[in-house]
Amino acid sequence: MTLKYYQQHADRFFTSTVSVDMSSLYQPFVAALPDGATVLDAGCGSGRDSKAFAGMGYRVEAFDASAQMVALATVFTGLDVQEKRFDQLEAVARYDGIWCCASLLHVSQAELPEVMQRLARALKPDGVWYVSFKYGDGERVQEGRHFTDLNEAALERLVALLEGITIASTWQTVDKRPDRHETWLNALLRKI
Repeated sequence: MTLKYYQQHADRFFTSTVSVDMSSLYQPFVAALPDGATVLDAGCGSGRDSKAFAGMGYRVEAFDASAQMVALATVFTGLDVQEKRFDQLEAVARYDGIWCCASLLHVSQAELPEVMQRLARALKPDGVWYVSFKYGDGERVQEGRHFTDLNEAALERLVALLEGITIASTWQTVDKRPDRHETWLNALLRKI
């Protein structure tokens, strides 16, 4: 359902998100990265964040499940964006940082623990991991897309299942897109 939405609306989604200024969200993430870090943009959408991180001098790998989004992100970023789902991630201790901006929210609550385990395995020790979810607690379908919303307590329960992963900080923001007023839960996770 959600993948079909992004296949059908890739151009519109790309246009509505590619120019959004996310610099205030980048700051705490990049502050925790070592120089020359390898960063994974997991569920990269338009490639906006991948391009920003590459421009900061990081080695960036990116993937998205939608073939149309991959094609658009590849052209926009100049990176070799991969077509991949979260459940296909096999990397182990490869990344200094993982960026999951508005991407994990499309994973069902039932599948989220396993997906989070895969991402945790891909993160190097001392690595940093950014996640964001629409603020709430539960699952819903809206405009042809599935959403899993989290609040702080729900995130804590999820992270408690992950060996070696801790929550470094959480904060709420209002949607950065000018026509949206949703509240987001943002978190920085660390791997011990």
